[in-house]
Amino acid sequence: MWDPEITAAREAARLAGNDLIRMSDLTNRITKKGEIDLVTEADLRSEKTLIDFLSKRFPEDGILSEESAGQTGRSGRTWILDPLDGTINYAHGFPFYAVSIALEAEGNIVLGLVSNPVSGEVFEAVQGGGAYLRGARLQVSQTEVLNDALLGTGFPYNIRREPDPVLRRFRDLILRARGVRRAGSAALDLCFVAAGRLDGFWEENLNPWDTAAGILLVREAGGLVTSFQGAPYRPRKDRTVAAANPALHRALMDVLYRGEEAAAP
Repeated sequence: MWDPEITAAREAARLAGNDLIRMSDLTNRITKKGEIDLVTEADLRSEKTLIDFLSKRFPEDGILSEESAGQTGRSGRTWILDPLDGTINYAHGFPFYAVSIALEAEGNIVLGLVSNPVSGEVFEAVQGGGAYLRGARLQVSQTEVLNDALLGTGFPYNIRREPDPVLRRFRDLILRARGVRRAGSAALDLCFVAAGRLDGFWEENLNPWDTAAGILLVREAGGLVTSFQGAPYRPRKDRTVAAANPALHRALMDVLYRGEEAAAP
């Protein structure tokens, strides 16, 4: 059903990823959006590539993207784009970043694609069609207890102003899990949950472009994605996200929700 869209998303991601790889060897002008929130010339170039390509293919569709004002469409569909998820990694030459593309139709994410230009891996999913990497169907892990789990997380850009709730949850989970990784790209972390490389993931203060593609991948791979309160995660509304296989999700939520209660005034 979504063949033209997924084909276009693959090509758009390939072109944008080429921009990122090519510009990684250059001196990128870096601008601060916040105290530790950056935007590079490569972000802007990659975004322009994505928007130009998808707007030409689907001129009636809207665009929601990280670095631009975007555009309102007439079709009832919106492309949700992150041209460079992992900008701090990219700016420092740390090779863990991604191009993330999602399509929203009638309020639902129906297509998600996340491309890692460094590894060449392209994770993709369409609603009801499963999640795939290089033609192989993805499946979340079967890990049932936190003591056996490898988890992923990220720190929000406002952590210097409000560190305590974030660090409380981080401490609680590093003491319960087998390991916790903080690699710096929420889009790829969610893909790794879908692929069973991570057993679970949590983060807060994310934006729709950080998560829209990745959450569909997790769900299509058999996982659960909710807010810290346990309701199904909504990219445009929720500021907290927890993803895991169904067996582990409850244990993860127990820790996160306790952290929410402790942080409440």
